[in-house]
Amino acid sequence: MVHAAPNRERRVLKAGHSSIAVTLPKPWAEAMNLRPGDIVVFDQNDDGALYLKPAPAPGSAAASSPYLVQAPCFDVPGVLTRLVVSAYRVGHDSIEIRTDAPLSADRLEELQAASRGLLGVSVVAQDPNRVVLQNFVDPSKYALPQLVQRMKMILIAFLDEAETSVVGTGRARRPASLREETDKVLALLVRQLFLASRDWSLARRIGSPDPRQLIEWRVVVHSLEELGELLARVAEETRALPRGAKGTAGPIGHLLGEVRTNLKTAIEAIMRPSLAAACEAYGETLRLRGEILEEARRKRVGALRPALGTIFLALERSSDCLTALAEVAMDRAVAVGAETILVGAA
Repeated sequence: MVHAAPNRERRVLKAGHSSIAVTLPKPWAEAMNLRPGDIVVFDQNDDGALYLKPAPAPGSAAASSPYLVQAPCFDVPGVLTRLVVSAYRVGHDSIEIRTDAPLSADRLEELQAASRGLLGVSVVAQDPNRVVLQNFVDPSKYALPQLVQRMKMILIAFLDEAETSVVGTGRARRPASLREETDKVLALLVRQLFLASRDWSLARRIGSPDPRQLIEWRVVVHSLEELGELLARVAEETRALPRGAKGTAGPIGHLLGEVRTNLKTAIEAIMRPSLAAACEAYGETLRLRGEILEEARRKRVGALRPALGTIFLALERSSDCLTALAEVAMDRAVAVGAETILVGAA
């Protein structure tokens, strides 16, 4: 949704004998659902800038109170894991699980495994009918750009694993552990976005000075999440290729290198906005997609080599994710300045 930019200038008004006041832009007040009499809180930056946000609603839960989940029992495997992950991702620091029937040994181990799979989470209390998990991560210590860079390195590791399997040089290592690390970083990224959307001061500290940038970060995180799944699949499928087929999969090694290069270029264009770099990244991702489709058609991998077809399909979808990242880089470059480039005629 696009909102018209409000007038950035406001005249200081006299309010009472010794106070002064400034009116709030109507679009912002409406977006924040503010009404006369509501309270706003502010945060003062070192340069004197003030940042406003609506005060928490009366009666809202305190940040320190745990998120309580109470049920007669938990019999279905995986439900507790998903509950813990969801509470973590949306910003809860503590989650308490209570049941009428004692938790089985399997469910207790599931909760322990869920805590190990999230950065900074530990089980701090455990009884037969009650388990409390606590998050100890300070969100201000994890900036969005650094987490995105970490995801880039994990994705490159997946590509390295796949290339090792295809080329046959060296020994493939640990796709499973890479998946675990992917899940950890992505869960923390989503958590940071949720927390930043509620606290503009935190958003600035972790690399999103303009709250509107959080929309772009959400696109970036979603694209990285899909890339993680796709490249993990590529790494696994290349390991499973029959030995005879690996010799016929030479083009895959080249395409894996192209995906790696495009990934680095797109992330760099996001981190350091430049219209020229963003346009180059966008053009390269489109070229990569065409190259993947042409190679798949030429090799007829879908008809003659189903396993290779799965790999090519995952690479094609990966190129779409890279295009989405390049589009974000373009948006950011256009938003930050009035840079002009000359585009040569075709």
